[in-house]
Amino acid sequence: MKMSRYHPLFIFLLIVFFIVQYVSCQLPSTQVATMKSLHELLKNNANSKWNSSLNLENPCSWTGVSCSNSSITGLTLSSFSISNAQDSWSSLVCGIGTLQHLDLSNNILTSIPQPFISSCGRITGLKLLNFSQNRLSGPLPVFQGFSSLEVLDLSNNMFNDASIDLQFDGLNELKSLNISNNQFRGPIPTKLGNSMLLEELQLSRNYFEGNISDEITKYVNLSLLDLSGNKLTGMIPSRIGELSNLQLLLLSANQLFGEIPPSISGITTLKRFAANQNQFIGAIPLGITRYLRNLDLSYNRLTGSIPADLLLQQNLQTVDLSANSLVGSIPSTASRNLFRLRLGNNSLVGQIPRWLFGDDVPSLAYLEVDNNNLNGSIPPELTIFKNLSLLDLSFNNLVGFLPPELGNLNRLEVLQLQHNNLSGKIPDEISQLQILVKLNISWNSLSGSIPQSFSKLQRLSNLDLQVNNLSGRIPESFGTMDSLLELQLGKNRFNGVGSLPTKLQIALNLSRNDFEGPLPSALSELQALEVLDLSNNGFSGGIPSFLGRMPSLTLLLLSNNNLTGTIPTFGSNVIVSTDGNSLSNPTPTPPVPVAKNKKPVSWGIVVAATSAVVVLTVVAIVALIYSRKVHKVNDEERHSSRLQVIRSNLLTGNVIHRSNLDFNKAMEAVAYPSNAFFKTRFSTYYKAVMPSGMIYFVKKLNWSDKIIQLGSHSLLEEELQVLGKLSNSSVMTPLAYALTTNSAYLFYEFTKKGSLFDVLHGNLASGLDWTNRYSIAIGVANGLTFLHGCPSGPIILLDLSSKVIMLKSLNEPQIGDIELAKVIDPSKSTGNLSAVAGSVGYVPPEYAYTMRVTTAGNVYSFGVVLLELLTGKAAVSEGSELAKWVSSKSKQQDDYDQILDSTVSRTSSLIRDQMLAVLRVALACVNVSPDARPKMRSVLPMLLNARN
Repeated sequence: MKMSRYHPLFIFLLIVFFIVQYVSCQLPSTQVATMKSLHELLKNNANSKWNSSLNLENPCSWTGVSCSNSSITGLTLSSFSISNAQDSWSSLVCGIGTLQHLDLSNNILTSIPQPFISSCGRITGLKLLNFSQNRLSGPLPVFQGFSSLEVLDLSNNMFNDASIDLQFDGLNELKSLNISNNQFRGPIPTKLGNSMLLEELQLSRNYFEGNISDEITKYVNLSLLDLSGNKLTGMIPSRIGELSNLQLLLLSANQLFGEIPPSISGITTLKRFAANQNQFIGAIPLGITRYLRNLDLSYNRLTGSIPADLLLQQNLQTVDLSANSLVGSIPSTASRNLFRLRLGNNSLVGQIPRWLFGDDVPSLAYLEVDNNNLNGSIPPELTIFKNLSLLDLSFNNLVGFLPPELGNLNRLEVLQLQHNNLSGKIPDEISQLQILVKLNISWNSLSGSIPQSFSKLQRLSNLDLQVNNLSGRIPESFGTMDSLLELQLGKNRFNGVGSLPTKLQIALNLSRNDFEGPLPSALSELQALEVLDLSNNGFSGGIPSFLGRMPSLTLLLLSNNNLTGTIPTFGSNVIVSTDGNSLSNPTPTPPVPVAKNKKPVSWGIVVAATSAVVVLTVVAIVALIYSRKVHKVNDEERHSSRLQVIRSNLLTGNVIHRSNLDFNKAMEAVAYPSNAFFKTRFSTYYKAVMPSGMIYFVKKLNWSDKIIQLGSHSLLEEELQVLGKLSNSSVMTPLAYALTTNSAYLFYEFTKKGSLFDVLHGNLASGLDWTNRYSIAIGVANGLTFLHGCPSGPIILLDLSSKVIMLKSLNEPQIGDIELAKVIDPSKSTGNLSAVAGSVGYVPPEYAYTMRVTTAGNVYSFGVVLLELLTGKAAVSEGSELAKWVSSKSKQQDDYDQILDSTVSRTSSLIRDQMLAVLRVALACVNVSPDARPKMRSVLPMLLNARN
C-alpha cells in the first residue's frame, strides 16, 4: 500500500527535526548580547557592512560572522573602519570565547591595545588572527597566551622595532607568520615558536639586515620562506638544502653575495626560487631547475654559461636570467611548457636556437634575448610559438631578412628587433599581426617602402622604423590608424606624405629624410601631438600658422631646412628650433614716425594738437577705468555663478590651517587667471593669499574629455577623507576641498620653489648639486613607497612626472596629484589609456596595450624622474624619450659616463660612483618588462645603499 505523502508520523518527525535544529543553532544569550553591542558600536562606521536591516536576534546571518555548534567561531571585520577611538571593540570581540578565526584587516587601527592581548590571549581555540593593512606602528606587543594560534598576519603596517626577540616565542602552535611590508630592523628573527610546526615565514619588504642565519634551517617544516626586499648581506647558508619541504624561496632585492649553493638543486619540493637583484657571482648550479617551475636570478653578477639542461625540465614555466654577465650560447633544448624566457642584457653569443617540438604547440608567450651578441638570422622556426605575445631580439648582431613567417604569430603584441643588421624589405605578412601594439625595427638596414597593408594594424600604438634605408611616400592608408600614438620615421629616404594618423600624441619624427616642398597640410590635423621633428630635410616655403595653434605641441624641430619668411607666434610652453633656415622673427609694430616738414610749424597748430591729444587721452583713460569696472563686475558675476560651491570641508586637524584657511578668499583667487601658478596634465594650481597673509595652493581639477567622473561628488568626498588622513612628508595631502557643479578645488600648503621640472630644467638647475638631487630622489622614493603601501590599499598615481613633484626646498620634494586615479575614469576617454595616464616620456610602454594603471607603471615613471636628475635632460629631449635614449646608451657600461650630467659627475670620483649606482637603479625601474621592475619598497633601500 502506498504511504500518503503527508503521513502524520512523517510530519511529526519533520517538526521534531526542525525543533532540534533550531535549538542546536541558537546562540547563547551572552553572545547575542555581545554581538548587539558590537553592532551598535560599528554600525555607523564609514565602511561598515552592518546596517539597521540586520536581524539582530540572529548574528549568524550577519556579514562576516561564522557559526558552528551553537557558537560564533569566526569574525571577519575587514574594512569596517575600526579605529582605536572605539576603545570597547577589543573587550567585546575578546568576550566571544568560542572564536577560532578573527580578521581585523584593512582598518585604521594604530596600535594593538594591551587589553586585547590579555583578553583574546585567553581564548584557547583561537587559531587565526589577522591585523594586516592597518596603521599599526611602534614596537610589537609580546603575544602572551594564544596557545592555539596557528596563523598570525601583521603585514602591511608600520611597525618599526629595532629587533624582534621574544615577541612570538610563546606561540608554540604557530604555522604561519606574515610581518611583511613593515619597517622592522635588525637581524632576521629566529625565535618563532615551536620549530617543528612553522610552515610559512614572510618577512619581506622590511629593513632586516645582517646574514641569513643557519638558525633558519631549524624550521624543517617550512614550505614558504620570503626574505625579499630587505637589506640582508652575506651568503645563502649552505645548509639551506636541509629545508626539505620548501616550496617557495624568495630572496630578491637584498645585498646578498657569493655563489648560489648547489644544495638548492636538491630540494625536491621547491617550485619557485627568486634571488634577483642581489650581487651573486659565479656560475649557475647544475640541475637547479630539476624540480622548479619558476626561476629568477636576474640583476646579479653571475658568470659562465647557461647549463645545457636548465631549460629542459618539463615542469619549468618561467626563467629570468637577464642583466648578468653570462656567456656562451642559448641551450638548444627547452621544455614545451616554458611560458616566459628572459635572457636579455648578458653577453650571449651564437644563434637563436631552432627549437623543434614536433606536433605540440609550445606555451612560450614571452621571449626576450635583447642586448646580447647573438648573430645569424631570425629562424622561421620561431613561428611554432603560437602563443607568443612578446618577442624582443633587439640590440644584437642579427642579419638577413625579416622572415615572412613572423606573420603567423597571430597573438603577438610586442615585436622589438631594433639595433641589428637586418636587411631587405618589410614583408607584407607583418600586417597579419592583428593585435600588434608595438613594432620597433629601427636601426637596421631595411629597404623598400612601408607596405600599404600596415593600415590593417589597427591596434598599433607605437611604430618605430627610424634609421633604415626605407624610401617612398608615407602610405595614404596611414590616416586610418586611429590607435597610433607614436610614429618614428627619422633618418630614412622618405620623400612624400600621403596621410598621417590623426590621433598621434607622443611624437612624429620625419627628420633626416628627403622631403621637399612646403610643410604638409596633413600636419594640421594632429591636434594631440606633443613632439614634431621635421629637421634636416629640404622643406621650403613658410612655416604655416596652424603649427602655432596646435594645442598639445611642446617641441617643434625645424632646423636645417630651406624655410623662409617669418616665424609665427607660438605659446610659451612650446620649444621651437629653427636654426639652419632663412627665417626672421616677428617684429613688433614700429611707432608711427613723426613726419618731417621743411616749413616751420605754427605754435597754434602745435598747441591745438597737443590739447586734442590730452583731451583724447583723458577720455580714453576714463573710458578704460569705466570699462574695467564694468568688466570686473561682469567677471565677478560670471565667476560667482560658475564657482557656486555646493559643498566644502576641512580635512586637516592642524589648528594653524583651520584658523587661516578662508574658503571665500580662496575661491576669489581662483576666479582670476592671473593667480594661476602652473598647470599639470589634469590640474591647474592657483596661488591664494589668505587675510592672515598665509599662502596656499588651490588646485582645480580640469574636468575635460569626459574622463573625470561628473556627478560623483560623494565618491570624491569619500576618497578625499581618506587622502586627508595620510601623513608623509613627501606627499602633498589635501587640507580642504570645495566642490562646484563642474569642478573640484583642493587646498594644499604652498611650496614656494615650484615644481621639480621648473627647477631642474629652468634657470635654477645650476643650483642643484648632487646632494640636492640625491635628496630629491630619496624623498620621492619614500613618498611613492608610502603610497604603494597604504594600509587601505595602494594609491597608484595616474601621472607621475617632474611636473607634479613640488619642492618645499631644494631638498624636500612632495608628490602631488595623488587623487587623480580615484576620480578619473580612463574608460571615458576618447583615446586609449596611454593618452590619459601620464605625461609623454613617463608613460610605461605596456600602458598602450594593457589599459590598466599599475604600481609597476609608477615605478617606470619614477625611473624616468631619476634619469632626469642624473642626466639633467627632460623626459622628452630632441624628439626622443629619455628612457629610450639612456637604454640605448647603456648597452655598454663604458658609455655610462656619457649619460650622466657632466657638470655634476665631474665634481668628484665619489659623486660619480654614487650617480652610477643610482643609474643602475633607474635602469632597473625603466625596464620594458613590468615584471622585471623592482617594487618601490625595494627601490628605496637600493637608493639608500647607493651612498654606501
